[in-house]
Amino acid sequence: MNYKSFFDNALNRLHEERRYRVFADLERIAGRFPVTIWHAPEGPREIIVWCSNDYLGMGQHPKVVGAMVEAATRMGTGAGGTRNISGTNHPLVELENELADLHGKESALIFTSGYVSNQTGISTLAKLIPNVLILSDSYNHNSMIEGVRQSGCEKKIFRHNDLAHLEQLLQEAGPDRPKLILFESIYSMDADIAPIGAICDLAEKYGAMTYIDEVHAVGMYGKRGAGVSERDGVMHRIDVIEGTLGKAFGCFGGYIAASHSVCDAVRSYAPGFIFTTALPPAVCAAAAASIRHLKTSQWERDRHQERVARVKAVLTASGLPVMHSDTHIVPIAVGDPEKCKAASDMLLTEHGIYIQPINYPTVPKGTERLRVTPSPYHDDQMIDALAAALIDVWEKLGMPLNRALAAE
Repeated sequence: MNYKSFFDNALNRLHEERRYRVFADLERIAGRFPVTIWHAPEGPREIIVWCSNDYLGMGQHPKVVGAMVEAATRMGTGAGGTRNISGTNHPLVELENELADLHGKESALIFTSGYVSNQTGISTLAKLIPNVLILSDSYNHNSMIEGVRQSGCEKKIFRHNDLAHLEQLLQEAGPDRPKLILFESIYSMDADIAPIGAICDLAEKYGAMTYIDEVHAVGMYGKRGAGVSERDGVMHRIDVIEGTLGKAFGCFGGYIAASHSVCDAVRSYAPGFIFTTALPPAVCAAAAASIRHLKTSQWERDRHQERVARVKAVLTASGLPVMHSDTHIVPIAVGDPEKCKAASDMLLTEHGIYIQPINYPTVPKGTERLRVTPSPYHDDQMIDALAAALIDVWEKLGMPLNRALAAE
């Protein structure tokens, strides 16, 4: 039997559908973000990254780097085991305490990634609630979808941010059935925000438990960087808050913050937590340093919002199809998978600008886009160069520009 043909055929389908992914070989330069070295086929060259999830550049912050180096020097590299078998290192315990404090919860629990915290957290929670009905937003991330699937529990999908549809499903479930509402604060592909307070109103009215994914918001919003729910004054009304250490905090890992009983139950029952190696002490120390800094420093958030506003204004004035966004994420509509990939390639090779194409299945077919994520460290010259490069690429690919806006 020719087993190789199965894999070759699967890869060929991806190529035919223009969904085959190519990774850029990058080397970050601490202290110079967003300048990065791209190891191109013809040799290394410096480029500007415009699609990093290190939203605030905390991956290069001296406090964060220093904490990691100090912990690695003092404690070594790996954790040495699972949480149960010698892996519960003291920096990890301190990090969980920082996160519980950040979100105003009794406890927090660290996972190896934001994906795993959703996948294993949701599936475990749901399995522990008899006859639970899961109500999940239609735009929820794949990690949440996988958590729901692996729970084996009944689910209902409500239309994206549609409160009337959610209420209808809650009513149909009845007052006596346990219900778990899953949603995100910021949906990263369309860059829109959930009506968190209104969802909490419905949850309280119909006796449902709430679980929010704040991965694109922690560090970014709120007085101490706890997310959109903190900014909107409703954080205390959420039962489970899930977040990541790998975006605005500039490190690695994921977590949930909730009551003692919720975190202890997940700790005790979740295979994705029990049977995996703990985060290394150096990573935990760096993440804790980042969280502590952002609890008190507003400079990064203020500068970031100012940069985002300037990027949106400059790109829109250039006639580019900037999609509406109330957040720090700036999507630019393309609508064609081949042109989206070509635009990304041309930006990189001809202009030294890296923006990864976002194609199906990450977004629906026909809604392909480039996803720009400004940081506090993208200066005016970089923003102007980005606009000029995008205009050049749009014209070469024969894609429409809004000339009326560009002429103003």
